[in-house]
Order: sequence, then C-alpha cells, then structure tokens
Amino acid sequence: MYQADQAQPEGAADLTSCTLGVVGTGVMAEAMIAGLLHRGLLSSSQVVCSHPRKERARELEERFGVTVVADNAEVARAADILLLAVKPQVLPRVLRQLAGAVRPETLVISIVAGASSAALSARLGHRAIVRTMPNTPAQIGAGVSVWFATPEVSSPAKSQVRTLLSALGTELEVEDERQVAMATAVSGTGPTYAFLFTESLVEAAVHLGFPRHLARRLVLETLKGSIEFAIESGEHPAQLRDMVTSPGGTSAEALAALERGRFRTVIGDAVWAAFRRTLQLEASLEEGSPSSPSPAPPSPG
Repeated sequence: MYQADQAQPEGAADLTSCTLGVVGTGVMAEAMIAGLLHRGLLSSSQVVCSHPRKERARELEERFGVTVVADNAEVARAADILLLAVKPQVLPRVLRQLAGAVRPETLVISIVAGASSAALSARLGHRAIVRTMPNTPAQIGAGVSVWFATPEVSSPAKSQVRTLLSALGTELEVEDERQVAMATAVSGTGPTYAFLFTESLVEAAVHLGFPRHLARRLVLETLKGSIEFAIESGEHPAQLRDMVTSPGGTSAEALAALERGRFRTVIGDAVWAAFRRTLQLEASLEEGSPSSPSPAPPSPG
C-alpha cells in the first residue's frame, strides 16, 4: 500500500525515545504507521494501538509488529504522542474514555474531521493539541496534510508533528485553525472530486468506443501527465488551459459545453457543501447539537 521511499525527511525530528499511541486504526492511521515504520522513523516496539475487534488487532500485529490493545485509555497512558483517528460519530464516546488518561506532557494529534482544538481540549482536559486533515493519497505517501497547533505546542513538538506528517506526504502548517476546516473541504475531500471526474471521463471514453481497460489507462495517464506538467511549469492553470485551447478547436468546443453545464459553479458548490458539513460536525461536538449556522458562499463578483 505505502510506496514512498524509505529515506528520512531532511531535518526529521528524533522520535527514537517516543511512544506513539494510536486510537482508531482505520485506513489513514494505518497509512501513517506504515510510513513511519517504512522510513525508519519509529520501530514497531514504539507503537501502541487500540482496536476493539480481535481480528483487526491480530491483523495489525502481524502486518506491522505493533502492540494492539482493546482499551483506549491504556493507549493514552502509554503515549508520548497520541494520535486520534476515530470516526467523528464515535469521538464523543472515545473522548469520555480518554479524559484523565492523557499525561500533561503528551502531544495530542487529531485527524478527526470537524473536531476543533477547543472541543478536544475541553473534553480531554489537555491543552497541547494539533488538529490536522490528511487526504487519501497519504496511503501511498503522496498526500497533503494541513495542520494547526495550539499555543501550548512547543517548537520541538512541532518538529515531531512535521516528521510524523511527512510520512504521509506534504505537510503545511497554518496559523488559523479555520483553514484546517477549509482544507477538509478542499484537499481532504478533493480526491473525491478527482475520482468522480476521472470516472466520468472514463465513461465518456467508453461511450465513444474505447475498450474499458484502454479508456481507464488513457484517462489516468492524461490526468497524471497534466498534473505533473502543471507542477513543473509553475504556470497559472488558466494559462495552461489557454495553451491547449485553439480558436474554434476541439478544446474550445468542449470548454463551451462545460460552461453551459455550470462546471465551475458546481465545483464551488461542492466545496462549500463540504465546508458547511465540517462546521456542522464541529458544532455537534462543541455544543452537542446536530447542526450549526452555515456560512454563506461569497456572492458573485
């Protein structure tokens, strides 16, 4: 699953004396564990996870050699760095289990969508908290993680965060926690938009007459090359689009059809819908209510 190289990132923090505790060992947490072990940033003996199902616990132990227990509080008590990676729906119950178990010197990192640092701090009785949002490509070490640290997180602890998140790909620190919620709607949910667009383009190619296996490869290679070109060129996307759009040509005709279908507006609406849902999850955790007032998207112009 994990494909990044094994080299340690430049300036990596020394984690050899740390115990990483992981509460919630789903796909993203497993990707982080795999990346850290693969790069030699941690040894398997330094990782303690919790999972209620014996089958999953045995799978993690056999795959990574880590310790897996059923008690979330036991993990918290052992951890120098505690990673919260549970689903938002079960987070309130998990936080009740962890309250009083987190040691004062422990660094808490949350990858739970919609879990604000204020809510986590209040429920855990703990102040050194990092809130982050990785995305799906982290599973192959090609993700991007936007993160925010509370003022109580020290500079050495921030270095540890950068090292941990580098195991998933690119890490970007922000000073405004609201930008983590924004990132949830852009980079966190972004692969969903990319996969849907990819699927749609493949189906269109099949409709034209390509065999499905050839359509899939044609689309994936086209998108991969386009993204790599955009990165290498450093040009604005509009300039790149203009580069391939000849007057009266096929690209111009295709773009006109996309504009008639309100393509840009639909993408913007999708991002705002994801952002509103993130804020609803925040409100649910902070206030115990199922929803909260939603921000209005910016007016045109």
